[in-house]
Amino acid sequence: MMLACHGVDVVFDVGANIGQFAQSLREAGYQGRTVSFEPLSAAHAQLLRASEGDVQWQVAPRTAIGDHEGEVEMHIAGNSVSSSALGMLGSHAKADPASAYVGTERARLSRLDVLSRDYLRTGSVPFLKIDTQGYEDRVLAGATELLRNVAGLQLELSFVPLYEGQQLFDTLVNRLNALGFSIWGVWPGFYDPSNGRMLQVDVAFFRD
Repeated sequence: MMLACHGVDVVFDVGANIGQFAQSLREAGYQGRTVSFEPLSAAHAQLLRASEGDVQWQVAPRTAIGDHEGEVEMHIAGNSVSSSALGMLGSHAKADPASAYVGTERARLSRLDVLSRDYLRTGSVPFLKIDTQGYEDRVLAGATELLRNVAGLQLELSFVPLYEGQQLFDTLVNRLNALGFSIWGVWPGFYDPSNGRMLQVDVAFFRD
């Protein structure tokens, strides 16, 4: 509904994992283009299979998205979805032992400002989704040009530190507010089952 309201016709799905977000968009009725980015080889292979048969769903070559061009070492989580370029803190592993890291893998690292040019068309109305387990600020730093044109964003934001060096909810909300975006929706995410404390939420922003 929010995407249709703003005329969004291309969604950049950063941190796609195996395609859960892109599939949820289809289930919600979104029929525009989706471009998914995923750095882990196993998840990327599953992502390619998930996108088969959907001509409006493109999967970019395997890459991590950040604030510069190069390579990055990815930490692979036991549950896959908690994998990150950042080290995991004990607060995360304690709340979800299955998320503990089980290995590492190197991946290409690129800025979205560079890669998005291959997928934008004249008159495109893009939307940016970021689910990168603490790496959100780096993704934003590498997308300053794209951010001038997006109608909105969706980020997974943390209330407490879960990864080394991550920026938290208030900092990133203030950053996006300063760029002219306001919160339109908040959905519960990861919580600590031992005490019920909410640790992460998904937040949608659109231009004021």
